[in-house]
Amino acid sequence: MASEFELISRHFSRATPSAILGPGDDCALVAPAPGMELALTTDMLVEGTHFLPDTDPGQLGWKTLAVNLSDLAAMGATPRWVLLAGALPNADEAWIAAFADGFFRCAKRYGAEVIGGDTTRGPRNLCVTAIGELPAGSALRRDGARLDDDIWVSGQPGLAALGLAHLQGKTTLPEALARRCVMALQRPLPRIELGLRLRGIATSAIDVSDGLLADLGHILERSGLAADLFEGQFPLIPPGSVPRLAREAQLGGGDDYELCFTTPIAARQQVVMLAAELDLPLWRIGYTVSAATESGRPIADIRLIDADGQPLPIPKKGFDHFD
Repeated sequence: MASEFELISRHFSRATPSAILGPGDDCALVAPAPGMELALTTDMLVEGTHFLPDTDPGQLGWKTLAVNLSDLAAMGATPRWVLLAGALPNADEAWIAAFADGFFRCAKRYGAEVIGGDTTRGPRNLCVTAIGELPAGSALRRDGARLDDDIWVSGQPGLAALGLAHLQGKTTLPEALARRCVMALQRPLPRIELGLRLRGIATSAIDVSDGLLADLGHILERSGLAADLFEGQFPLIPPGSVPRLAREAQLGGGDDYELCFTTPIAARQQVVMLAAELDLPLWRIGYTVSAATESGRPIADIRLIDADGQPLPIPKKGFDHFD
């Protein structure tokens, strides 16, 4: 059986031409280009919580990196370097090789270099630290939304949650839709190009990992605002799905890694043109409004409004690890 260091050398040591020093020492060494800032993020994927035990290891390798790159997309940062730490129950070299293949495919697709990490024996747990780069002062932050901003979301939020429900036997989707939803769950596409293009246009942004309403709520809380959302402006429910379940997945399902962002009304046409240029649906689902206050603090309330202008009940807003 291969040793820990043999496995790392065989499957995870690749060239890192943009790093000063890559894998093999106690630390990697990197430096941002002049006038640039570094954006750093870390995310953990735990078997049984974030992915099913029988998930294809190649798809899992892709997703493990993609969910971290999605955080960089939400900040408008270009991916540069990543570190991978993992606990594995055993040294299953076929599983490791497939995982590494998916991980490095994602890294190559988005221009990131793997510059280090760690491994140990234990319940399967994968943790990535991703480092991006962006011009100083240009980051898309959660606290920048303004009153009367448009609220947008990219792509088709809710597909990943439907895919999980299908795999868990909670719903049965038509074959073509099931494939699409499971692919959205297992092989998300971080919206890197969208994030880069939103610099200078968006006032705030966040990636949708825990549910659209929950993640929008983080923008509203940090910006001291509330929101009115309009059911008729959301993406259409996928044909063949149960409408109630599909709407709940869209609002609170999570695991989509789409971008939710705000822009001034004056930028509306720019966003429409950007959607066409990227061939990516961008949905204007509502706008920010003044927040009521409680004990002197704004309440990040979200109202969902139907076609008749009446408020709709809101299902669970999103995923919480300790709820």
